[in-house]
Amino acid sequence: MILILAFLLLVGAAAVLSTALTRNEAPDGLERALRALEQHGTEGAALASEADRSFADRVIDPMQARALSFGRRITGADQAERLRRKLEIAGNPRGWTVDRIVSLKVLCAVIFPVLGLVYGGLLGLGITWLVLLGAVGALGGFFAPDLYLYQCAYNRADEIKRTLADAVDLLTISVEAGLGFDAALQQVARNTTGPLAEELSRVLREMQLGMGRADALRALGDRSNVDDLKAFVGAMVQADSFGIPIGQVLRVQSSEIRVKRRQYAEAKAQQVPVKIMVPLVLCILPCLFVIVMGPAVLSAIDAFNG
Repeated sequence: MILILAFLLLVGAAAVLSTALTRNEAPDGLERALRALEQHGTEGAALASEADRSFADRVIDPMQARALSFGRRITGADQAERLRRKLEIAGNPRGWTVDRIVSLKVLCAVIFPVLGLVYGGLLGLGITWLVLLGAVGALGGFFAPDLYLYQCAYNRADEIKRTLADAVDLLTISVEAGLGFDAALQQVARNTTGPLAEELSRVLREMQLGMGRADALRALGDRSNVDDLKAFVGAMVQADSFGIPIGQVLRVQSSEIRVKRRQYAEAKAQQVPVKIMVPLVLCILPCLFVIVMGPAVLSAIDAFNG
């Protein structure tokens, strides 16, 4: 029995020793990865940082880079300048650049047709309708960023039209109270909100950086497509050039801008009956016809059947 126990203990010790030696010679996956990182040094650190990158950095950014390179090839040489002009009119939305717009145009031109084909396949449409959906999706996706910028520019221009008269009134009061034109602009930019206040703040910053007042005001007119603001900027530039009293010019401009705003509101009010005609004809009148004529039609059908 003693010999048997000694033999078993010897076998167990040999097994444990061999296991330990084997573990040191052939480590598992985690230990191999750690040793590889230690051996490679900076290369291992680079691999680790690559593994820690987010999905957007590893997938979305390279996809946008490829779409940007392809978009630059298919767009014209002056496309960048036109997009930059659209961004200026739209107020330079946060995060939107020329490169991002070009890449989004390509990505949307690829994604929208795929979505259209999937939708048409779920509906069981034929090949002709699928091709039509793909073509419409490609065109719509390619021009979708342009439509977004157009809508942003339209909303911005509408808000500038609504707030310009009040801003000019405040500017007139400030100048007539004894402030200089620059100080009056600062008061308007500080006490108002919206895109007009942002543009006036930009004018002040440009003048602080050394740009002349006339050049800063002309740049303000170029960054907007509002006719009233361009007329106001032109009047201020001429008054500054010819030495006309600013207060008198501001008073005249304030009254003219208020008249134009009232006319703009009246024009919008006259467009309401025309615009309401489409939902009235397509949505409301069919429901009324069903409610009013439905019982009569059912009674007539019953009478003819009887």
